[in-house]
Amino acid sequence: MNEQIRVPEVMLVSDGGKAEVLPTSVALERARAAELDLIEVSPKAVPPVVKIAEFGHFLYQLQKKEKKQRSHSKQVEVKMLRFGFRTDRHDLDRLSQRAREFLAERHLVKFSVRLRGRELSNKEYAIDKLKGMINGLLDRAEIEQEIKRQGDQFITILRPKR
Repeated sequence: MNEQIRVPEVMLVSDGGKAEVLPTSVALERARAAELDLIEVSPKAVPPVVKIAEFGHFLYQLQKKEKKQRSHSKQVEVKMLRFGFRTDRHDLDRLSQRAREFLAERHLVKFSVRLRGRELSNKEYAIDKLKGMINGLLDRAEIEQEIKRQGDQFITILRPKR
């Protein structure tokens, strides 16, 4: 701002949207005459774009704009749904319905099947159960991460279709 702008000429943009290329000294004199600051808006442009405004107000507007952008960019969460080796059909249907809700909200869904004790000897059954759950959701989701073993459980991650 002001004397910190060290280029020979700048493009001064007025509030009405009119732009004119001026020497930096002339633009600075206009800002002082209006008792405001000369603020560099776009330093990478050739010539750099400046405008005459109050610096504190300019910073406030910039912060407000950034805050609005942050509020609009929603974080994608990973929603985890767990079920056991012996979980029955109705409970699986309920989990599938819940997963559809999460996918509709554009969240990732992580399924986990936990095996305990003797259940570890029948891993294929658990994998088949997990594959059945995935196949029921493939109309709404894509597989982000294939089924893999993690300790005493099998996990997979689904993401909503684009």
